[in-house]
Amino acid sequence: MRGRVQVAIRVIPRAREDRVSGLRAGRLVVRVSAAPEGGAANRAAQTVLGEALGVRPGDVRIEQGETARDKVVSLPPSAAAALARLMK
Repeated sequence: MRGRVQVAIRVIPRAREDRVSGLRAGRLVVRVSAAPEGGAANRAAQTVLGEALGVRPGDVRIEQGETARDKVVSLPPSAAAALARLMK
């Protein structure tokens, strides 16, 4: 995990559309249409974050909260500038 950027997110499953929708209580809110079954919502959240930050979904790693809505993910350093824009 050396050199990676950690960010707290809140995943909202079964949303109308997949998107990053701002901040709530210091966490980046990621809305996904997938249900939270079989890891589908986690994979969708990785895809949405990857697209929003310009990195591959596989580069978005869930470090904490695999089965919870509140998670901590780690990102490659190349995502730091895009992440800073989303966190404003």
